[in-house]
Amino acid sequence: MPNPELNHLGRTRSSQQGNHLLLTPDTFVRTPLPGMKHSTAIVHTGTAVGAGFTQYTAEFENDGELGPTSGQRFVYLIEGQLSLEFEGRRSVLNPRGYAYLPPDLPHQISSTKPSRAAVIEKSYAAIDGVSAPRAIISSEDTVCSHPLNDDPDLQVKCLLPDEPSFDFAVNTMLYQPGAALSMVEMHVMEHGLIMLEGGGIYRLGDSWYAVTAGDFIWMGPWCPQWFGAIGKVPAKYLIYKDWNRHPLRNER
Repeated sequence: MPNPELNHLGRTRSSQQGNHLLLTPDTFVRTPLPGMKHSTAIVHTGTAVGAGFTQYTAEFENDGELGPTSGQRFVYLIEGQLSLEFEGRRSVLNPRGYAYLPPDLPHQISSTKPSRAAVIEKSYAAIDGVSAPRAIISSEDTVCSHPLNDDPDLQVKCLLPDEPSFDFAVNTMLYQPGAALSMVEMHVMEHGLIMLEGGGIYRLGDSWYAVTAGDFIWMGPWCPQWFGAIGKVPAKYLIYKDWNRHPLRNER
C-alpha cells in the first residue's frame, strides 16, 4: 500500500523522462473511457507521451463493461473473471487468460465480479498481400515457455503467434531471484511493461529504478534498458513490443 506520509511530502518513485516513463500505484489516476460501464481505466501510456500504442489497466466492478475500440485490442486478466462475446460466441477469461481481438471486430467484454485487466490497443499496420490477424482466446497457462539466451532462470512465454499478420507481440517474462538480462538492450521497438509479481532493478536510459508488482514502465525506441530480479520470490512482467513491421512504417 502507498505510504501516505510519503505522498504528503510529495515523494514518489514515479518518473517521466524523454525516452521512458515509470508509473507507480501511488500516482495512479482513474478515469472512465467512452463506453465504459461500472469500470474505470488507469491510462499508463499513449500518443500523448509519444507512444505508438495505448495501454491501460481496466478495473471492473460487478457487471462492469469495457467500451468499444476501432483498433486492435489485447486483454490480459490479472484478477477476477471476464466474459467475452463476439460473433455469437461467448468465452470466459480467468486469471492469466487473455484475448486478442483484431481491428473492427465488434465485441463485448464484461465482468462477472470485481476484476482487473491489462488492456493494450493499437491501430493496425496492414501489409499488402498479408491477411488480417485472427481473434485469439487463450491462457498463459497453456503456453510453453523457453529460456532467454539459454538461461533457464529467465523464462519467456510468447502469447501471440510470430506471424506476419500480427504487428505487435506480447510476452510474459519470469525471472528467478538473481536472474538478469544478459545485456543492456537498445533497439527500435518500444515497450509497455506491467510488473505482475516480485520486483527488482530496472535501468532505463541513465537512470536506475527499484520496481515492484503493480508498477508500469514505458520504454521508447532506443531507450537503454536492463532488468535484474531482486528478492526471495520470482519477478514476472507482461511486456508489449511493436513487431513484424519495417521501421519506415513508423509515423511518429
